[in-house]
Amino acid sequence: MALHRPELVVLDVNETLSDLSPLRDRFADLGVPPEEAATWFASLLRDGFALTVTGDNPDFAGIGRELLGSLLAGSVDDVPAGVEHVMTGFADLGLHPDVVPGLRALREGGLRVVTLSNGSTAVAEGLLGRAGALDLVERLLSVEDAGRWKPAPEAYRHALDVCGVPADRAVLVAVHPWDLHGAHRAGLGTTWVSRSGGRYPGHLAAPDLTVEDLPALAEALQQA
Repeated sequence: MALHRPELVVLDVNETLSDLSPLRDRFADLGVPPEEAATWFASLLRDGFALTVTGDNPDFAGIGRELLGSLLAGSVDDVPAGVEHVMTGFADLGLHPDVVPGLRALREGGLRVVTLSNGSTAVAEGLLGRAGALDLVERLLSVEDAGRWKPAPEAYRHALDVCGVPADRAVLVAVHPWDLHGAHRAGLGTTWVSRSGGRYPGHLAAPDLTVEDLPALAEALQQA
């Protein structure tokens, strides 16, 4: 399906904008295999989704801390300190190299740009602020104010309501296929940022557009 030029670009934050790879070093600092960082983050999403399905609006950081405590138990001497070492790593994360030029190209193309995260707006604010890119984003939105995590439809509806844009004039941009599936079901256009070059899962709604980075997204939308 071709993607029509939208009015609003809704960007996921964690992994789509932020480079989470430095968190691997935080695990290594504690003597824990770095690959456990990916396991932990996937578990965080899993439990957040489960709580959302059962009617809760979970706290991203709270789940992260709880799961880290369980994961680090038996591997580090001071579990609370280990949890803090990893969690404070979020405050030091940077953007992927393509993000700032991509955001600038989107704005120069006349598109409205907002973020929508399952985490707090403070994380997104710090991430973009450290890169001097806050002025390139119109709003920082969080599911904390939507009542449900993505991929529940209420999360995307919250962004649309706040921005005053109908679903068919918005596109959700993410590296996570589950996020794109949720946005598709909510009526938004979808774009998959395929930085890893992997294969998109066939059991989820296919994205309307696939790009390798945000500048490529801006270029594609200019031609839509």
